[in-house]
Amino acid sequence: MSPGGVDHEKIEGAVIELDMMTDVFNRMVATCASKCLSQRYAEGDLTKGESVCIDRCVGKFIEANKVIGEKLRESGGGLNPGGI
Repeated sequence: MSPGGVDHEKIEGAVIELDMMTDVFNRMVATCASKCLSQRYAEGDLTKGESVCIDRCVGKFIEANKVIGEKLRESGGGLNPGGI
């Protein structure tokens, strides 16, 4: 810890975790949007089918990220990916 009371190692760890969470979020948005949203926008709102697809896609993406994070922690392999 530095003399000013700032733990630079904890700050660096928090920045890394934030970067990983941001990456997971951005990949999830890109993946689910490409799978669920039509490239032709006929309406301003999501259709029921699009909403259901995105809901399921996000749920599966988060669950998969959680399982992978647990497996990595069990094996001692690195940081908590995505913090989810």
